[in-house]
Amino acid sequence: MQFELTDEFLLKLREAINAQNGAFVHEHFRDLYPPDIADIFNKLEIEEAKYVYTQLDEQIAADVLVELEDSVREDFLASLTSKEIAEHIDNMDSDDAADVIAELPDSVQDEVLSHMEDSEQASDIVDLLNFDENTAGGLMATELVRVHLNSSSIECVREIRAKADVVENIYSIYVVDDDEKLVGLLTLKKLVISPNNSVIADIYDPKVISVKTNTDAEEVANIMDKYDLVVLPVIDALGRLVGRITVDDVVDVRREEETEDVQKMGAMEALEEPYMSTPFLQMIRKRAGWLIILFLGETLTATAMAFFQDQIAKAVILALFIPLIISSGGNSGSQASTLIIRALALGEITIRDWWRIVKKEVSTGLVIGLILGIIGFARVGLWSYFISSYGPHWALIACTVSFSLVGVVMWGTLMGSLLPLFLKRIGLDPAVSSAPFVATLVDVTGLIIYFTFSIIFLRGVLL
Repeated sequence: MQFELTDEFLLKLREAINAQNGAFVHEHFRDLYPPDIADIFNKLEIEEAKYVYTQLDEQIAADVLVELEDSVREDFLASLTSKEIAEHIDNMDSDDAADVIAELPDSVQDEVLSHMEDSEQASDIVDLLNFDENTAGGLMATELVRVHLNSSSIECVREIRAKADVVENIYSIYVVDDDEKLVGLLTLKKLVISPNNSVIADIYDPKVISVKTNTDAEEVANIMDKYDLVVLPVIDALGRLVGRITVDDVVDVRREEETEDVQKMGAMEALEEPYMSTPFLQMIRKRAGWLIILFLGETLTATAMAFFQDQIAKAVILALFIPLIISSGGNSGSQASTLIIRALALGEITIRDWWRIVKKEVSTGLVIGLILGIIGFARVGLWSYFISSYGPHWALIACTVSFSLVGVVMWGTLMGSLLPLFLKRIGLDPAVSSAPFVATLVDVTGLIIYFTFSIIFLRGVLL
């Protein structure tokens, strides 16, 4: 049953903490999962959380530390001594331990590592800290089960038992040669059903998908998605097995990448911390920059309207349809931009598909534009039947609106689809061609298209 954090529970917990009632903590926390406990910690004061932390099982406590919000974990670690941090980190997987230590000041990192009882794990953590956090090396854990090619199945079982305490989930056994190079894998199922004392070389699978330590984290996530993997081995430049990445690490990468893309598509810089933890001035800085750029871009709309002010002065009725025209173009561009950005992120399309995308979006824009154009024509015709605002030349006005909608929607879909591809081509993040940015660009060009059609249809009549 899923745990629900209530104000009543928090009140009782605080009373128990003030009374140093460890029995209350043991009773109510023993069946909770680490993420649930982390949610509770996020609501407590640091000293309150520290008391609860001391009452937890060592392994559970280590898992809770990993699950805490970044800002809460930072404050929590700051309240601990280097030796206390080292004791907690000793119970973590190497990848989680490296992530936690990376958040500490350099001087504290050295102290924590010096206090760690397991010198081999400390060495692994130091190695992991040298990798970029956005690469496979920065994601991987060094704990895994490996067996040499010429070993027997019985030796393999012994190795599994020896590593059972340090490898949380054993999905596969990795097979290496005498140079520690990855040559294949052995599933637990294959090991169990094979005859006793089989030679690993006779039962292992040489087909194994792996990534190098410098592989981008997003590419790692795409590979695991494509091949439905729950674990992925990592090799160094020489092909030697150095670690593995599990699916829970990829989920975190996906969430971070998608959050960043969504924020960029909202016309702002990506936040480095959760919303509630982001300082006020940083929030202003992240959001104001793009808004200023978009504001300056929208001033071009006023410039375009000033260029056509004579037409507007002669036929004021044209101004009534400006919001309709530019919003239709902006909305169609935003749709196309969102679709292309997401397709690029999922690997469904590449830059080489640009011509197919152009043909698809122009065709789509044409049909949608025709639909909106017919509706726009009908709207003007219907209103002119009941009121005389459009005058005797309502049909020409309706044609202007209708053809403008077709042109603006086609242009919007084209720009919305090509901008992400262009940014990808020059090495920028396609997400920065956000919906507001595309809408601003299409607003300006939409006015030019609208007034061009007005000149074509209404010259000599209203203009």
